[in-house]
Formats: sequence, C-alpha cells, structure tokens
Amino acid sequence: MHRTALTAIAPEIYRKRLLVEGYYRTEVDEDSVRAYFARITGDLNLRTYGEPIVHRTSGAGKAANEGYDGFVPLIDSGIYVAVWTGPRFVSTVIYTCADFDEDRAVGSVRDFFSLAEHEAAVF
Repeated sequence: MHRTALTAIAPEIYRKRLLVEGYYRTEVDEDSVRAYFARITGDLNLRTYGEPIVHRTSGAGKAANEGYDGFVPLIDSGIYVAVWTGPRFVSTVIYTCADFDEDRAVGSVRDFFSLAEHEAAVF
C-alpha cells in the first residue's frame, strides 16, 4: 500500500484518506453500490448520519465513463465511490477524521467488488 503525507497544513486536525482502485469481477448496479456502503461502514465501524446518495450516469456524458457514483455521509466525514461499467473499474475514497484499519478497509473493498487487480494508497 502506498503511504504519502499529503500536506503539512492543519496538523492539529486528524484526518485519514484511503483510495482503493481496481478492476472488479462482480455485478454492479444501484443496489450493489448501496450494499457496498453498508458493508464498508459496518466492517470499519463507521457511523453514518444519512442515507447513501447513488447516481447512474445514464448517458449524460461520454460512453466510456458510463456507470455509477455515490456518496455516504459519515459522522466523521464521508465515503465516495465511482464505478465505470464498461471497463469494470471502481475507485473509492474513504475520508475520515477518525482512525480506521486501512488493511481491513482494502480487504473489504477487494472482497466486495471481487477485485482482480487493485492498488491502494493512504494519504
């Protein structure tokens, strides 16, 4: 896993960001994106304060970018996911002001989406 300090600004505010990207083998639709949020927040004991918001691009942009994107608000920040259905690629960012087990998070994303190949970075 890549580990890079992003900035030296506001060292008094704890924050952690994890990016996981990879090629998925599972089927993805709006319900599975919602299920991803339930899984990752449950696995990491992260508390939400609202329902996930999930959008399907539905031809609004380039065909190569067709897919889903979603966000779930956390008590301590939020989680975003983007899914490209053509190339079967997923990118998710977990951003919190609370600590979490990044190895467990990567494993959860990898297992949920059945990632064939992936990379992760904490920053």
